[in-house]
Amino acid sequence: MSRTPLHTEFDGIAQLRDALQNRKISARELATSALAAAEARADLNTFLHIDHDLTLAQADEADRRLAAGQAPALAGIPIAHKDVFVTQGWRTTAASKMLAQYVSPFDATVVSRLKQAGAVSLGKLNCDEFAMGSGNENSAFGPALNPWDTTTVPGGSSGGSAAAVAAGLLMGATGTDTGGSVRQPAALCGVSGIKPTYGTVSRFGMVAYGSSLDQAGPIARHARDLLELLDPMSGFDPRDATSLEFCDGIANQPGRIREQFDAAAAQFDAAGSQPLKGLRIGVPQEFLNDGLSSDVASAVQAALQTFESLGAVRVDISLPRTALSIPAYYVIAPAEASSNLSRYDGVRYGHRAAQYGDLAEMTSRSRTEGFGDEVLRRIMVGTYVLSHGYYDAYYLQAQRVRRMIVNDFQQAFAQHCDVIMGPVTPGVAKPIGDNRDDPTADWLADIYTLSISLAGLPAMSVPCGFGTERPLPVGLQIIGNYFTEGKLLALADRYQQASDWHQRTPEQK
Repeated sequence: MSRTPLHTEFDGIAQLRDALQNRKISARELATSALAAAEARADLNTFLHIDHDLTLAQADEADRRLAAGQAPALAGIPIAHKDVFVTQGWRTTAASKMLAQYVSPFDATVVSRLKQAGAVSLGKLNCDEFAMGSGNENSAFGPALNPWDTTTVPGGSSGGSAAAVAAGLLMGATGTDTGGSVRQPAALCGVSGIKPTYGTVSRFGMVAYGSSLDQAGPIARHARDLLELLDPMSGFDPRDATSLEFCDGIANQPGRIREQFDAAAAQFDAAGSQPLKGLRIGVPQEFLNDGLSSDVASAVQAALQTFESLGAVRVDISLPRTALSIPAYYVIAPAEASSNLSRYDGVRYGHRAAQYGDLAEMTSRSRTEGFGDEVLRRIMVGTYVLSHGYYDAYYLQAQRVRRMIVNDFQQAFAQHCDVIMGPVTPGVAKPIGDNRDDPTADWLADIYTLSISLAGLPAMSVPCGFGTERPLPVGLQIIGNYFTEGKLLALADRYQQASDWHQRTPEQK
């Protein structure tokens, strides 16, 4: 079996769907070739669990429905899930020793909705432990590698998802974004990824890190492929207390994002040679500061010029509390992690220490052995800021800053711009182990993504070029107001019609 999976012969999900529905290729053939390719590229360490029988059973069901003419939109399309979504059959480890052998009795809502749409899962993808990290270096099972340069990180925490898509092993993958963990790895691996408005996609069955921040989103090569995945993933879920039913009178249901995309695309088509005429793009001065590397800045500026050539107008804006997003996030997220991870105590499920004296020692030893250094670090920070005497000084103050960050964005959208654009990361992918002596240095790399997560806004990353000193991918970040995912995807699609960065592969570098 070839290392090159059959689905790479097709330009996107829509084209592959046509081939499947016209019976030019079968779902089983696609799944078999994708499994072989994934195992042939085991060196990338993108997958944590593959089960041929489970995958081929889903493929056979897709073929049955295709043959009967009853196939849903994603029937036979090969995908995989970040290993923080619980799944029946496949292990769900959250890339942690704590959950190394855990198998869930049910599927996460994201998993079940994509399964209902016909997608065929190849397995579970590597990530930072409990989604805590910016490079996939915190996985208990070793880091996933960036296929553009295997000595560098793929980004995190959804690094396995982005690396697998970039290597051509999948048409798309699920990820989660708490502070940038879909956008950042998508940028560093040269693929596209979107974090929708907080509450758009159900968190039910997602292993929790920061409950007021975590949001699921897809990663794929094309913006149109993101649409194919995000639309069925989204929608109100009564099992998730943070799931939105309505936002500004708009119902959160499957079909909403596609409808918005189609309306925006039709508007762009009607505008002729200047499809984006009248669009105001806000560029925060805080995003183009001294901390941004020159090669990333050049690629982002070139992308902005492309948007201007399509008729958009660039507007300089200010998001004055951008720098405060780092301390605010690293108070709020660890505080929520401290609470969420308290359930892993060695009593009900998860790792239990082999030797202990009493219940307290069992819990202490189990957590010390089961959690990695970064998880322990964030639990300790979170416990500290929630402790008596420090809650008001740290946690409450961080929440006040969060509200100010929300207001900054709303003022920008109300008075100056329709969308905001800028870099995703300060530089290209760093070498593995580069910040080993300073474990908090990676926190600073989230400077351009954290404020969006704190505000709960939708944002995405699209490839926009390569570094000059090190020829690795650069991502452009596109940020919208609440419930504008379809518009963002349409803008990204229009940009990708005018550029080919998203079509580059590691073999073409």
